[in-house]
Amino acid sequence: MADKRIAAFQNDLVLKYYDEIKNMYKEMRGWRHDYRSHIQALKGYRDAGANDKIDAYLNKLDKDLTNVNTFISTGNIALNAILNSKLSLAASKDIKINATVNAPEALSISEIDLCIIIGNLLDNAVEACEKISDTAERFIRIYIDVKRSHLYLSVMNAASGKPKKLSGTFRTAKTGFHGFGLLRIDRIVAKYGGYCYRAGEEGVFTTEITMPLK
Repeated sequence: MADKRIAAFQNDLVLKYYDEIKNMYKEMRGWRHDYRSHIQALKGYRDAGANDKIDAYLNKLDKDLTNVNTFISTGNIALNAILNSKLSLAASKDIKINATVNAPEALSISEIDLCIIIGNLLDNAVEACEKISDTAERFIRIYIDVKRSHLYLSVMNAASGKPKKLSGTFRTAKTGFHGFGLLRIDRIVAKYGGYCYRAGEEGVFTTEITMPLK
């Protein structure tokens, strides 16, 4: 029974990462298609000698680019990969993203442990947002920074109603092997002598994590 549950859990992870990678490639194909279209349009204006239209077109492109969510780029490659993968998937589900991430290239915290924490937090945030029928109310805010020799991580997301507690502790509504996500986060934070705080209000759920850096 345990082997079957582990296999099911691993299959679920594979499908989830497949969807994330597929979504990123879809965005890349979209950019490639648009890029070619822009080149053709500019060439057409050039051949027609319409320099004023070229200027107007370039100004419009510049304005559009300012409204595009750029990929997160920090000094930490593993952090870039997990954040861009998860947030790209969230954006494809009509979830508004607000991300501020400042992290050094090298961290004393294991990259695997950090990816497990962020992956679980963002997976839960995305699933909570998907339960909200009005896409205008969906949002995820993530903030990561180093404060006083500690890594500080905060994830706030929209939630349907007020999150429930079980024995005074927030627990996921998912059943089976999925329910170990929050437990894994707690164990990793405790492993580094850190602190994890969760707060649930009507329509909003927040997780704050602080872990000391060597």
